[in-house]
Amino acid sequence: MPVRLSKKVFFNIHSWIGIKLSMLFFVVCLSGTFATISHELDWLFNQAMRVAPSDVYASKNSIVGSIREQYPEGIIQFWNDPPEPYLCDIIYVMEGTQRKYVFANPHTGQIQGDATLTIQRFFRDLHYYLFIPFQIGHFTVLLFAFLLFISIGTALFFYKNWYRKLFEIKTGKGTVVLFRSLHRLVGVWSIPFVILFSLTGIWYFLERTNTASISEIANTKSPTIDGIAEDGKAFAQIRREIDYDRAVDIAELVLPGLQVKDILPPANEKAPIYLNGVTDVPLVRDRANRVYLHPVTYEVLQMQNAKQLSPITWLNDIADPLHFGYFGGLFTKLVWFLGGLGISFLVATGIWISLKRKIKNLKKVNSRKMGVWKSINGFFLLLMFGFMYHSLFSRYAINAFQFMVITLGWLLLYLTINYVFNTMIKKSSAK
Repeated sequence: MPVRLSKKVFFNIHSWIGIKLSMLFFVVCLSGTFATISHELDWLFNQAMRVAPSDVYASKNSIVGSIREQYPEGIIQFWNDPPEPYLCDIIYVMEGTQRKYVFANPHTGQIQGDATLTIQRFFRDLHYYLFIPFQIGHFTVLLFAFLLFISIGTALFFYKNWYRKLFEIKTGKGTVVLFRSLHRLVGVWSIPFVILFSLTGIWYFLERTNTASISEIANTKSPTIDGIAEDGKAFAQIRREIDYDRAVDIAELVLPGLQVKDILPPANEKAPIYLNGVTDVPLVRDRANRVYLHPVTYEVLQMQNAKQLSPITWLNDIADPLHFGYFGGLFTKLVWFLGGLGISFLVATGIWISLKRKIKNLKKVNSRKMGVWKSINGFFLLLMFGFMYHSLFSRYAINAFQFMVITLGWLLLYLTINYVFNTMIKKSSAK
């Protein structure tokens, strides 16, 4: 007998998605929310990353000279000029097996400090793959893009005339009614963000799985070079002698309007110098504009102009700016942050409302089924924490203070959730 797609069916689907994997869902949403303003959090909590905006810029070669003085054995892996004018250039320097994020003032050329981990990197890794390796973390996160899309679709079906209730909130009828009202109100205002985040997340899934060869079409392949170095020692010397100012000047000359943001020195003897940045093409990420140079002759080997992108490549290059909201500077970041908070609030209030309903009808609750999904959530969270701390110590070499701050942050989140979902519910149910 076919299932009738009634309002109740859509409601049950919506509730199932919001409850069964709720703890993981909340972590994914909340981490993405803070990832949108993670650069600003770095600026707030790390004085060494701050700069005063100026029209005067120091020579990149002089900055490289300063890096070599302070990190004589260091190898420059990546040079990032953040879009935020109030942040230092962040240069990835590898010392032995440890990567350091070096903060260079682009205006004075001064090295203002370094770190093995930034707030931006922490939240990006957490939201990107929950620190869980072997693609398990990536696909766990991407699964929620589909669930988020289904969740908003089912909500629009069972919550009729939602567009007429943009300002409707019910008070004076008890806590449950208030939370239901807030859940619906925030849900209505969050519709554009839910659709945007879920669609871009689904795109990431298609790209990662290379569905219909999307990844191969959308991502430009780097050219390869033969015979620039006879051995590792010769290659190390070539990499050390790279003229960064010359490379930037050539890239900005051959691609009119380009402002270089990222520089990747060759990682091996067959790799070119890779530069990307921004032009007057709106919305696309920096990688939409690319220039590849020979590391010895500085010959232009290949380039990509954002004005000439294919439709699939263009979609791929707008996904990040749309997902994280950085295309319009601090203003859009804050708007996206509020949108993320709204979705996190929806997950949290959905759990709260469901638990209140289950406690009232405790005899009808199948505690075994609830325990299975609680165990699944708990398993993935334990997996996440295990790999997270392993990565923080082995890859990022965090110090005692960073360990304490990160641990206290999680503990505070746990105590808040425990109070809301245990103490408050039990108190209100006892009345």
